[in-house]
Amino acid sequence: MNSGLPAGWTIERVRALSGDPSAVSLSSDRLVVLEVAGQDDYEPLRPDVILAFHELCLVRDDGEWFIGQLDDDGSVICWASYGSDLAEAINGL
Repeated sequence: MNSGLPAGWTIERVRALSGDPSAVSLSSDRLVVLEVAGQDDYEPLRPDVILAFHELCLVRDDGEWFIGQLDDDGSVICWASYGSDLAEAINGL
């Protein structure tokens, strides 16, 4: 499923660049939040793309890629932005 990936991207390209042959695109129908330093509450994200690399995820919200962790319940807690370039975000994994 390549739906939602930036132009020119396929899941195969994501797998090749990340070196993770099991990388997959996940449904965005799940709780995704951003941990904000110095705040007790999480900031909710509304991703249009979630890419999973085992327990790590890249989540795109409003054109920006966030790094996060997939929890056992299927939710994702993100902790940092990797900017708008998918290749740079993958290289940061």
